[in-house]
Amino acid sequence: MTRMLLSLALIFLALNLSGSWRPGSPAVAAEVRSAPARPAANDAQALEMKREQLAQKEAALKAKEAALNQLSAQLDARVAELNAAKKGIEESLVAKKKQDDERYKKMIKIYKGLKAEDAANLLNKLDEKTAVKLIPLITQPRVLEWTRLNLK
Repeated sequence: MTRMLLSLALIFLALNLSGSWRPGSPAVAAEVRSAPARPAANDAQALEMKREQLAQKEAALKAKEAALNQLSAQLDARVAELNAAKKGIEESLVAKKKQDDERYKKMIKIYKGLKAEDAANLLNKLDEKTAVKLIPLITQPRVLEWTRLNLK
């Protein structure tokens, strides 16, 4: 089709340049009729090739879409797995914190039952990390007394 249009354009240009072109001229009509026509078989064959190419592209796209869906499912499963692990870790941390709080409260009960000097001596023997965690649980006068004893 494109070749035919190109031929017609060249004929029109040649006639226009030669000055023999007039609309409805028999010379133009004869040349248009003598332009080589493409066989219909080539058109059908070209269409069939296009259909095959489109079918191949569609099959390739479907295969890629299936692969992407499979990857998406794998990612979703992995995210669910990671969320479950995160939840487990958070639960473990909460349980550990609760256990530590109970342990510190027991220690405070023991220290509260002691005389101030004995409690201070025991607190002095604790590592700093444990002692610092106990401070919020001790009443202010005892913390101040312990601080004064430690500063001596």
